[in-house]
Amino acid sequence: MQSVASVFALELRVVNVRDKDAIENGIKRIAEFPNAGLLITASAPANVHRDLILRLAERHRLPAIYPYRYFVAAGGLACYGPDTIGQYRRAAGYVDRILRGEKPADLPVQAPTKYELVINLNTAKALSVTIPETLLARADEVIE
Repeated sequence: MQSVASVFALELRVVNVRDKDAIENGIKRIAEFPNAGLLITASAPANVHRDLILRLAERHRLPAIYPYRYFVAAGGLACYGPDTIGQYRRAAGYVDRILRGEKPADLPVQAPTKYELVINLNTAKALSVTIPETLLARADEVIE
């Protein structure tokens, strides 16, 4: 029986997303590899250059996973990330507690409690990517 490591040969490439040229060159290099894809991590530069990243992923026919739902709503393939609306609601609760006199230093840091999986079937179809039914069934939202 073969181990997973011997079946899949993975290579990780990091693309600097600080400026337009670095993003374009990095994604172009990644697209040269067979069966390449993108995993976009949560960062301010990725958000700033969201439209460029989405456009390049589409141009180079790269399946990509994004950190937030709004990437997928704008045409990305899929996202798995924290529910940002829930985080803002919980932050409002903290503001209320602070306004009522609690000290911010006494409030615990909160991590996200809900993560969402969103899949864009239109993008999957355009990329000729088949999304397994089991994954679609687990998705919080499927965009058709």
